[in-house]
Amino acid sequence: MLLAGDIGGTKTILALFSQEKGPHHPLVLTRFESDQYPSLEAIVKKFLAANSAILSAVTLGAAVFGIAGPIRKRRVQVTNLPWIIDADSLEAVLGSKVVLLNDLEAIANAIPYLVEEDVVLLRPGTAEDKKPIAVIAPGTGLGEAFLVWNGSHYQALPSEGGHTDYAPATPLELELLTFLQPRLGHVSYERVCSGIGIPNIYAFLKESGRYSEPPWLAEALAGAEDQTPIIFNGAREKEEPICKAAIDLFIAILGSEAGNLVLQLLATGGVYLAGGIPPRILPQLKTGLFEEAFLRKGRFTRLLEPVPIYVVTDPLAALYGTAGYGLRLLPHPSYNTSTFLG
Repeated sequence: MLLAGDIGGTKTILALFSQEKGPHHPLVLTRFESDQYPSLEAIVKKFLAANSAILSAVTLGAAVFGIAGPIRKRRVQVTNLPWIIDADSLEAVLGSKVVLLNDLEAIANAIPYLVEEDVVLLRPGTAEDKKPIAVIAPGTGLGEAFLVWNGSHYQALPSEGGHTDYAPATPLELELLTFLQPRLGHVSYERVCSGIGIPNIYAFLKESGRYSEPPWLAEALAGAEDQTPIIFNGAREKEEPICKAAIDLFIAILGSEAGNLVLQLLATGGVYLAGGIPPRILPQLKTGLFEEAFLRKGRFTRLLEPVPIYVVTDPLAALYGTAGYGLRLLPHPSYNTSTFLG
């Protein structure tokens, strides 16, 4: 039996998995509100107590947790929570091996286990067998990861690609860089291609004089701790021109960076858009802005043309990836780890 968890600033999901059922079918799953608990250990103890009958009849072989935050020496400070998670402390609670994964690494691990219902095909193509796969996940920040074939299964590898230098691809994007550099210093892709980046795009469009800001929107934004949902709503529900323009520019930058990943990794096995934002803007992603920016690579456009692009829509994808990683740690897995949605 495996204990797997998806740990974030808002919610913590814990679940039990078996080798027989595999990583896509949790036997028991419980969601906890993260900020209601002082630590992950407290949640784990509550989960163990609630499932003591099941656990008394089996051996807990390992526990794996996907966590929003950088992992250093088996410890991590959780992003947006006052928790420090320590694998050694958790091992003392559980009495079994504990592994900590970065949340993007967890999502990347999920890709081989996703089924048709877990994704939306954004751009059809033909994935090359056993070739690298790119994962780009705009949420609060911008996560990037990739998978490589290691001879028996796809292995997920994390990166900090979201913090690389933002490279404008159009005159408008160049103006955005010129606007942001004096204000931010280093302008990374995360600063323009994430939940924290969308207000930066909005500010550029407003302060450059390209669009006016209606009073109702100015009032809503002035009192908001997080402006991004208001901008999304203004684009989707109100069809406010400045909000629609901000989302369009975000989509173009996302498409361009997704194309960059394919070139950098030779990721002809496919591209997966994960994170919280892509499922929320599916209609806008399908307008052609994303695809146009994705393919705008000059002489190397032909390399990108056959690459399929998917949007991961299942909110449990990170949990599946964490479970898939953990089940491979246990002896004699009885499911096929080489399957891949292609």
